[in-house]
Amino acid sequence: MTVTHHVRVHASSENLAREDQLAWKIAEVAADQVEVEQPVVDMIVNRIIDNAAVAAASLARAPIVAARAQAFSHPVSAGGVGANLFGTPLDRRTSPEWAAWANGVAVRELDYHDTFLAAEYSHPGDNIPPILAVAQHTGKDGRALVRGIATGYEIQMDLVRAICLHKHKIDHVAHLGPSAAAGIGTLLGLDVETIYQAVGQALHTTTATRQSRKGEISTWKAHAPAFAGKMAVEAVDRAMRGQTSPAPIYEGEDGVIAWMLDGKDAAYEAQGPRPLGC
Repeated sequence: MTVTHHVRVHASSENLAREDQLAWKIAEVAADQVEVEQPVVDMIVNRIIDNAAVAAASLARAPIVAARAQAFSHPVSAGGVGANLFGTPLDRRTSPEWAAWANGVAVRELDYHDTFLAAEYSHPGDNIPPILAVAQHTGKDGRALVRGIATGYEIQMDLVRAICLHKHKIDHVAHLGPSAAAGIGTLLGLDVETIYQAVGQALHTTTATRQSRKGEISTWKAHAPAFAGKMAVEAVDRAMRGQTSPAPIYEGEDGVIAWMLDGKDAAYEAQGPRPLGC
């Protein structure tokens, strides 16, 4: 069942409850224990294959070479077995945030993977590298991976339908940071509070201008979504350690909507699935 969330800017004196914040609503969806239906599973498998294929086509290009060199400069982090990079030996691994970075650059360099256009632009397949990297590092099974990717797609597409970024010259990866963080939260089976903090941190650290897609096009065009995925991994890691985020990140009087999007009088209608527990 779909539910509509009315999202507007609130003064700090209004003390908007966490449960009424968009980041919390995103976290509730991510923490929901709903199973993924088989047709969706099949499409997610197709998207994973699609990502790997477009990544393989770009492995010799300079941004990917640089990103992979950076990734392999970092050892596997504690608490897991590390993650693979596309096209490298399976026994050569790096930490999940750096795998998300390198694989994210490879996936986006040619812009050949899936696209979703609504109020905003997006490539929902950008969610796959960070979620996959964390799945590999933590030894999660295919069911958990599929559920995580389903959440990443759902949240990004819900945000893309509701909130336009490009008319304010904000890069579309500002929707990717929260969606990837939410997807990782689903993958790891995290609680609503932890995912909420991760979503807020991911949004706060991935909001940038669209100049990377205008004027003199640099290699950062491919790096931008990979950076968002990397920040999502790090945001989840911090949230799992009890660290908190700016809040309300969307609705606050000095938040994203008030100062980066439609302003203090703005209002959005964001639709998404109703979690089973609500």
